[in-house]
Amino acid sequence: MAEIKRSYNVPLRREFLKAPRYKRAKKAVTALKQFMTRHMKSENIIISEELNELIWKNGIKNPPHHVKVDVLKDDEGTVFVQLEGKEIKNKKQDKKEKPANKAEEIKEKLTKTAKKKAEDLSEKVAKEVTEEKPKKTTKKAAAPKEEPVVAEEVSESEEQKEE
Repeated sequence: MAEIKRSYNVPLRREFLKAPRYKRAKKAVTALKQFMTRHMKSENIIISEELNELIWKNGIKNPPHHVKVDVLKDDEGTVFVQLEGKEIKNKKQDKKEKPANKAEEIKEKLTKTAKKKAEDLSEKVAKEVTEEKPKKTTKKAAAPKEEPVVAEEVSESEEQKEE
């Protein structure tokens, strides 16, 4: 089965007028999806960010009445909807390529951070070895010193015993 490319002018007004004002842009997006399922015979529809932003540009209460779009249906049945004149990007191919690149980027970042941490640790160890740390003196509560009077009393008592 070959890829199918088509262009449509999708009418949105009839559908979004059936919804309350505060849900109109959302209803316009669902109307676009319904239109694409009807015309492209597929349930799997991907709307581009640019098209979504165009619908929501004027706010939730005032979406555009019509939207001109280019549509691409791939072999798997996935339908990609893009604004007219813009290049249709197949997101599935991009997603398959990105994880490998991200994995490589993450590995590189981890190795860089690991190297930096190892260097920092080696520098800290080198500084600790080269610098002599002074011994910490802990202050203890000062014990009451015996007064010399007490010593004199002891010596007096000894003198009395000797006599």
